[in-house]
Amino acid sequence: MASYDVIIIGSGPGGYVCAIRCAQLGLKTAVVEGRETLGGTCLNIGCIPSKALLHASHMLHEAEHNFAKMGLKGKSPSVDWPAMLEYKDEVIGQNTKGIEFLFKKNKIDWLKGWGSIPEAGKVKVGDDTHEARNIIIASGSEPSSLPGVEVDEKVVVTSEGALSLSKTPRKMVVIGAGVIGLELGSVYARLGAEVTVIEYLDAITPGMDGEVAKTFQRILKKQGMNFVMGAAVSSVEALKTKAKVNYTLRKKETEHQIDADVVLVATGRNPYVDGLGLDKLGVEMTDRGQIKTDDTWATSVKGIYAIGDAIPGPMLAHKAEDEGMAVAEVLAGKHGHVNYGVIPGVIYTTPEVATVGKTEEALKDEGRAYKVGKFSFMGNGRAKAVFQGEGFVKILADKETDRILGAHIIGPSAGDLIHEVCVAMEFGASAQDLALTCHAHPTYSEAVREAALACGDGAIHA
Repeated sequence: MASYDVIIIGSGPGGYVCAIRCAQLGLKTAVVEGRETLGGTCLNIGCIPSKALLHASHMLHEAEHNFAKMGLKGKSPSVDWPAMLEYKDEVIGQNTKGIEFLFKKNKIDWLKGWGSIPEAGKVKVGDDTHEARNIIIASGSEPSSLPGVEVDEKVVVTSEGALSLSKTPRKMVVIGAGVIGLELGSVYARLGAEVTVIEYLDAITPGMDGEVAKTFQRILKKQGMNFVMGAAVSSVEALKTKAKVNYTLRKKETEHQIDADVVLVATGRNPYVDGLGLDKLGVEMTDRGQIKTDDTWATSVKGIYAIGDAIPGPMLAHKAEDEGMAVAEVLAGKHGHVNYGVIPGVIYTTPEVATVGKTEEALKDEGRAYKVGKFSFMGNGRAKAVFQGEGFVKILADKETDRILGAHIIGPSAGDLIHEVCVAMEFGASAQDLALTCHAHPTYSEAVREAALACGDGAIHA
C-alpha cells in the first residue's frame, strides 16, 4: 500500500495543475487517471482538439473569402478530412505527452485506472488501495443528456463525437446555442455544412452581455449559420445515416421537424462524480449534483477536497486550474486565493468573444450606477487590414469611482485582449488607468485603450 501527502482524482486542467503545484510545494503527490492519456476532457476531447479544428477551418475560410482580396490568387484548397483529423490528433498527442513529461519532472506518480474513495484517507484504484493525508476530487464533467434524445456518437453526437466524425456532414443540427455548440457549429459551417442551431431560450450564449450576444448572432448568421430560437426539442429520431429532430416553438406552440446528417447535443455539462463513493462517505452535494465545498475547497468530510467542474461555478478549465493551485497552497499551509469576480470567459469562433466581470444586465439588476466606454473595431487600423472590423470593445466602469467593473469584447484576438482588463481589475484599476497606458500601434489592443478613453472624455478614433 503506497502512502502520499496528496492523491488527486482526475488529470484534467484542475487535477494536473494542482498536482504540479503540490509537488513544487514539497508534497508527495499522485494522480489517478483511467484514460490512456493525461489531460482529461480538455486536452483529449475538448478545448485543445476543438481549437485545432477551429484554426484549420478558419484557414479554409480565409482562403475561400479573403486570399484573393490580398492578391493571393489560385484555387482554394480542398478539405482532406482524415488528414485534418490526423492534425488534430497530433496536437492532442503533443499536449498530453507534455503533461507526462511534467509529471516525471516533478516526481508525480500516475496511478492508472479509475478511482474510488472507500473511506477518508484511502483511494482505491483497481485492486490496489493507497493512503493519502489529503484527497482532492478533480473528476470534471460530462455532457448533459436531453430527454427523448439518445446519443450514439455517430449520427447523434456530443462534443466528443463531433470531434471525430467519419465524414463532414452536409446538414448539421446543433441543439443548444452555448459556447460548445457555437464553436463546433462554426467549424462545420466553414467546412461546408448547412448548420442550424436550435436554442430553448430567446438569446444565444445565456448569461452573456446582451449587446454582445445580439452582435455575435448577427455575425454568425452572416457566416451562414441558421438559428431557431425559443424552441424546445422533444425528440430525435436516429435513422441509419441521418436523423429527424422534432421541436416545438414555445411562443406559438407549433410543432416542427428538421432533417440532419448529424445532430450535435450541446446542452451543457454535468459534474462527473459517479463511482467515487461519495454517498457512502456522506459528502454533501448541491441540488445540481455538485460537491459542496467551503472557502478552502474542503468538502464536508475531513481530508477530502474538490475543485473544477465537480463543484459550483463556471465550468472553465482555467477556473479549475486556479482552484487547483489554490488548494495546493492551502494543503502546504499557505493561503490559497481565487478571485471569482475576475475569471474571463472566451468563445473561440471568428470573431472571438471574450468577457470578464459584470454585464450591463447584472449592473442594472444590482441598481449600480455605471458608465459605458465603447469602441468599434472598424476604427482600428490593424483589424481592418485583416478583414476583422466587425465587433467592438465595451468597458463598464463605476460612475463615481471610475473603477472597472467588467469588459466585453467581440473581435479579433478577443480571448487574448481580455487579459489586460483582467490584470487591471485584479489591481482595482480605473478606466482612466487603462486609458493613460501607452499601447503599441498598430495593434488590436488599441481598441481596448480607446474603449477606456470612451469612459472619460471620449475615444480618439471614433
